[in-house]
Amino acid sequence: MQAGDVVEEFTLLNQDGVSVSLRSLAAKPMVLFFYPRADTPGCTLESCGFRDIFAKFKKAGITVLGVSRDTVAKQKKFKAKYELPYDLLADPEMVLIKRYDLLKQKTMYGKPVTGVERTTYLISADTGKGQRLQHVFAKVTPAGHAEEVFDLLKQNGALLKTSAAANPSAAANRNAAAGKR
Repeated sequence: MQAGDVVEEFTLLNQDGVSVSLRSLAAKPMVLFFYPRADTPGCTLESCGFRDIFAKFKKAGITVLGVSRDTVAKQKKFKAKYELPYDLLADPEMVLIKRYDLLKQKTMYGKPVTGVERTTYLISADTGKGQRLQHVFAKVTPAGHAEEVFDLLKQNGALLKTSAAANPSAAANRNAAAGKR
């Protein structure tokens, strides 16, 4: 997938066994981050990074979702253990992981293994032309990644657009204040 492409519909179960679809979240921009395995050091660091600044994403009206090939039960345990405030989607059959071509050959302890490449997608809200891919962070380094994502959204003005859509009265107040200057 390339920036600007329409993101194909998907439905996966969250940590509570509830179906979550792209379409059901179409009203807001989304951070969709893929990680190899729940409750492993790098995945925990990355997931807790999103947890630690989740209030900023929420205030800006941005949905955050984590995805791994773990089962619903493992996602539930991981979410509870680290008090993650966003949904974790289970993809044990790796349907979405394969669709996004994230299953890669890696080397672990000198041996070849197949694993999920840590990748984050920024997806726009649906403005009538489908939800579009805005940006891809490939081969993510877990430390500081959540801040990196938030900073890019802020730099691109996505936060202001999203906040205005999520809170029209606040946008009107900002516009009125700007006119008084």
